[in-house]
Amino acid sequence: MALSLAGVAAGGAALAAYLDARYHIRHDLRDGNRKARLEATMARVMEKFQQNKLLIYHILEDRAGTQEGDLVFLIFEDRQWTYTEFFNALQPIGNWLLKDLGVKKGEMVALDGGNSPEWILLWLALEGIGAAPAFINCNLTAQSLQHSVELSKARYLLADSDISHLVSPIEAGLNESGIKTLYYSPQFLASFQDREPLPASRRENISPLDVSCLIYTSGTTGMPKGTIMSRARELSLAMTGTRHEMVLKPGDRMYTCLPLFHGSAHGLCVIPSIGSASTVILSRKFSHRTFWPEVHQHQATHIQYVGELCRYLVNAPPSKLDKGHKVRVAWGNGMRPDVWEEFRQRFDIECVHELYAATDGLGFSTNPNRGDFSRNAIGVRGKLWHWWNGDREKRIIIDPDTQEVVRGQDGFAIEAKAGEAGEAIARLDPAAPDQGTPTYFANHGASLKRRLADVFEKGDLWFRSGDLMRLDADGRLFFVDRLGDTFRWKSENVSTNEVGDVVGAFPQIAEANVYGVLAPKSDGRAGCAAIVPMEGVVTSPGETAGVSFDFKGLAEHCLTKLPRYAVPIFVRVVRQLEYTGTMKLQKGRLRSEGVDLEKIEESAKSKGEAVDTVYWLPPGTREYVPFRNKDLQELKGGTVRL
Repeated sequence: MALSLAGVAAGGAALAAYLDARYHIRHDLRDGNRKARLEATMARVMEKFQQNKLLIYHILEDRAGTQEGDLVFLIFEDRQWTYTEFFNALQPIGNWLLKDLGVKKGEMVALDGGNSPEWILLWLALEGIGAAPAFINCNLTAQSLQHSVELSKARYLLADSDISHLVSPIEAGLNESGIKTLYYSPQFLASFQDREPLPASRRENISPLDVSCLIYTSGTTGMPKGTIMSRARELSLAMTGTRHEMVLKPGDRMYTCLPLFHGSAHGLCVIPSIGSASTVILSRKFSHRTFWPEVHQHQATHIQYVGELCRYLVNAPPSKLDKGHKVRVAWGNGMRPDVWEEFRQRFDIECVHELYAATDGLGFSTNPNRGDFSRNAIGVRGKLWHWWNGDREKRIIIDPDTQEVVRGQDGFAIEAKAGEAGEAIARLDPAAPDQGTPTYFANHGASLKRRLADVFEKGDLWFRSGDLMRLDADGRLFFVDRLGDTFRWKSENVSTNEVGDVVGAFPQIAEANVYGVLAPKSDGRAGCAAIVPMEGVVTSPGETAGVSFDFKGLAEHCLTKLPRYAVPIFVRVVRQLEYTGTMKLQKGRLRSEGVDLEKIEESAKSKGEAVDTVYWLPPGTREYVPFRNKDLQELKGGTVRL
């Protein structure tokens, strides 16, 4: 009988394992019913609202002086604070803002600085007096900086003294707009001694829909826009630290070198860490030279990443610090397929926890990847997931040239099939479209452009993510590209991300940025790859100190790994790629210059830089060769056709 029961148990376990593998039951149960989960989160938010405790500041206030208050909250270089110590340090700064500057409840104050404890102190002190910060990208200067500050309608700009050289040129312009600039430093903020508790009245009668802060878009498609983070949304992010999305607990230590002004470090590291009473290890900025030493020194258990950060780490020379750390989880977004497994193996990371989210978007998907099946995906969806959530999220076919929705004969959008790339969209309530939807501060028109009506039936309303995704037949969801990065060539759609992964895998290339360029006498856009060679690899025939770049080998690599239409026609050798402050690749200048050799030369001379060299793959050949002005003229004249 015992043997029979054992056999039944074994058979049941085997059946359960089969069903789980076939239908992704564990993945679906982990994700759960998103509508029900949202309702539960909102119920908790409303509970906090009724208690007058909607703020992140309130979490620190409740923790101060308790056993949890003795836990370490923040580590920065050679300094650290417990939760109680940090809460106490907020009071003098809040009193300065309140009494000396006269900051009003509900007022917006612009905050511009690099990663530092002082930046966090100012943010939370503003919360403590019922005000709201506008988080300015500390890399901005000139027109973009002035625009971002003025957009916030702030009376004050609090700027880190370390970036005064970026801010001072626009001080006069800000002053004309009624904005006063004040510079802060550790010494300046430490000089305040008024430790009177901040008045509780400043934190009463706050609505879940009130503005908590502004987080700006990167400005790659125009001037930065300020995305409104509501009090409810900020508080819900504090709850993610204790749920399946992240699962942080006291004693965990998350290392981040991402900029605090951006949603990743702010909403996916610092706030969840506060919510779970775990520790933030903050770095000034990313450097492959300091990354692993700081991780080791402060015994991080989690590290936060964006994809290009991981590429830098993989491209760095091997070090004895690559392993032997305490990191269990790498948590972030944008890990590229050509880096994913090499990163995991080289640095001995148990879990690559890839996520998809956007500060100005809807939808949140995570993939705690530990094996081969879900590698490179942003999520896994089975039958249960689709039953619970399938009517709230779809992917639709987009024309890559116009960026418009492709509609069928019935006038409705065409849903992407398994294996097809489509723009991810999320259902909105047509009766209350603004409820829970990301909006831009003082720019409702830009918010409306993200909405799409009559998608599958008359009267429905959906939110456009601007991101192309692909769900395969096995239920794995992959990020493909941002709209605008995919281009059409030879009547085929080309994903710059997917081509970039292949080009970047060539051994002599450190970084690659793929984009489409207008080519003379050709329809669509031809592929061009801007590449940074590995250290010690030379591309100019006149250079002798190093290994010569194998342009024939690169062509063979691309022709072997990619369909012919996706192989880059042009290669531009650059000294370094341009990134936004949040480590996203910049393509605007590269696209605008295209393969116009005169434009490329003029641009270089205007900046006092060496001129980039352009190579191309002439029709019918299998080697990249220098692209000369005579080649450009032959393309323009139509004597050579791509």
